[in-house]
Amino acid sequence: MAATKPQLMTETMADPGKLPVSRLSGVGPALVETLARLGLHTVQDLWFHLPLRYEDRTHLLSLSDLRPGMRVQVIGTVEAVEKTQRYRPQLKVAIGDGVMQTLLLRFFHFNRAQAEQFRVGIRLLCFGEVRQGSSGLEMVHPQYRRLDETAEVVLDECLTPVYPTTEGLGQKRLAGVIAKALLLLPAEAELELIPPSLCAEHGLTSLHEALLYVHRPPADARVDQLMQGRHPAQQRLAFEELLTQHMSLKRLRAAVRERRAPVLGKQGKLQKRWLTSLPFKLTAAQQRVIKEVAADTSQPCPMLRLVQGDVGSGKTAVACAAAMSAVEAGYQVALMAPTELLAEQHLRNFRHWLEPLGIAVEWLAGKQQGKARQKAMERVAEGAPIVIGTHALMQEGVAFSRLGLVIVDEQHRFGVQQRLALRDKGLEGELVPHQLVLTATPIPRTLAMSAYADLDVSAIDELPPGRTPVQTIAISNARRAEVVERIHAACMEGRQVYWVCTLIEESEQLRAQAAEAAHTELTHALTDCKVGLIHGRMKPKEKQVVMDAFKAGELAVLVATTVIEVGVDVPNASLMVIENSERLGLAQLHQLRGRVGRGAVASNCVLLYQPPLGQLARERLQVMRETNDGFRIAEKDLELRGPGEVLGTRQTGQLSFRMADLSRDAHLLPAVQHVGEQMLAQHAERAGRLIERWIGGASRYANA
Repeated sequence: MAATKPQLMTETMADPGKLPVSRLSGVGPALVETLARLGLHTVQDLWFHLPLRYEDRTHLLSLSDLRPGMRVQVIGTVEAVEKTQRYRPQLKVAIGDGVMQTLLLRFFHFNRAQAEQFRVGIRLLCFGEVRQGSSGLEMVHPQYRRLDETAEVVLDECLTPVYPTTEGLGQKRLAGVIAKALLLLPAEAELELIPPSLCAEHGLTSLHEALLYVHRPPADARVDQLMQGRHPAQQRLAFEELLTQHMSLKRLRAAVRERRAPVLGKQGKLQKRWLTSLPFKLTAAQQRVIKEVAADTSQPCPMLRLVQGDVGSGKTAVACAAAMSAVEAGYQVALMAPTELLAEQHLRNFRHWLEPLGIAVEWLAGKQQGKARQKAMERVAEGAPIVIGTHALMQEGVAFSRLGLVIVDEQHRFGVQQRLALRDKGLEGELVPHQLVLTATPIPRTLAMSAYADLDVSAIDELPPGRTPVQTIAISNARRAEVVERIHAACMEGRQVYWVCTLIEESEQLRAQAAEAAHTELTHALTDCKVGLIHGRMKPKEKQVVMDAFKAGELAVLVATTVIEVGVDVPNASLMVIENSERLGLAQLHQLRGRVGRGAVASNCVLLYQPPLGQLARERLQVMRETNDGFRIAEKDLELRGPGEVLGTRQTGQLSFRMADLSRDAHLLPAVQHVGEQMLAQHAERAGRLIERWIGGASRYANA
């Protein structure tokens, strides 16, 4: 870590954090390019490039104290070296400590020169993870260096941070660049952007000290606290990151609220006619949420509302009620869904409900080609009242004449910028459309408070009458034949069955192959039952033919990939088998299970798993067996997987934290909200700098 202060410190620099990384000594054009791939452009970016974890190289552990799972540093003398060719080349090096204790170092990737370094009698300093091998404890590909016979071993004074990095940039080099940046860290008063009075009110410790601590934890630091992210220094940084996230979303909301939106009436004649025509009665929860949406859309400022409801709670009817208000006021409605299957389900529902009332529902999807697409786009531009589709709705060339309401289903599958792109299609002078966001993934309250601070949240917390709870069991794949027998018995009783195939690889081709194999297996096993197949690589028309046949009861079993996760409604289907269930997250398992239990017949879900089960998978399957409550499942999903997975943060402009963890740091949120309100109201300039510090390029969403 030792380094002399770079020459640039002599320059008068009001804010050294704004300096480009190229101004640090030893950072040439090639390294500037590599750092840019990590989003590191300025010195400040390096200050806030925080470690993922730590390695303890401050002391040695004796070989007799090693246990599987430890990441430790040891010294040993080479006692034996062996090269083998069985299956694949291996280099095995046994080291000992002179008191009958040995540790095996195992290398699969090595060259001749490296192999020749290991001679019996040389001393090695090794760091790595200890694991249980077939003949005792071992380290696979440890980091190591040779020691002179007499040289005294010099250990690190601080814990070693492990940073997020990229190809071509080693930990040592990255740590060296960050060390140079830390020499430019200004005094506390210049670095701190949260006003001193708010820091004092909430007991916030020194940001300067917190940064230095997380980059260089001393040898006596509580490693367990640091690994869990619970050290006070980490909590101080987590607070600031959560505050930034909160303020950026509040700013996004405020910016949208400053725009004007069309005033849509409350319950008009059209909505009343539609309600009267429905073959079912809306639940009290649906009626309450419809009123909340109507209250928003009757105002001249844009609605930003998230409607969350469990699988089958009736979000589509709420969306349709809002659409009726817009159409009656003379405006268009766009409904966007993440998959064609879900969009098609909405299309069928809306056409079934609205065409008898004389309201045309237009379809626009990516797979539409040629004249059909051109005609659809012309009808949209001419004012088609309701348009349903996938992300194709946002593409260039799609123009609306009077877009008054945007409905986005399964919001977490889209990035913030995608939602804004569709909203911008409706810009008409000063007017922007209202936005209604739907999700069948119940969002825990702690997550909604932070992740959706730009949206008002409504919950449809009541299922329609007549729904039956689904009984869930988990069965090892070794008992697959029993499951097939159970399917046969259900089919003989006139019930219908889903068999869902999952693959962890993100490949439609592999998923399709897995489904095809299961389809063949079940066709042979169930000779007196008709088995259908549906997967993501089929053409929309082919999928529709299969789904229609299943709905009509012509197919007893439907083998499918997870394309049936949302938007499929077959009340007679009362048994679901999910293969490789241990590979799926709780939210997806719950979504899939929601395809059964939609009628009055007792329904079951069988979770087939491949043993042995890991701890996380075991906990997931246990939760699925215990409850059908989507909100409880969402809380558990957040606890097990963290917010990134729950929200699907792979999309740009969504929740992705460097230090904070919403499930761990939920206790900070009340203070975060208080400080955020004060800063946005009284310290807007500081709030902007704070957002720039943590979000950087993504801060454009804060001003969208």
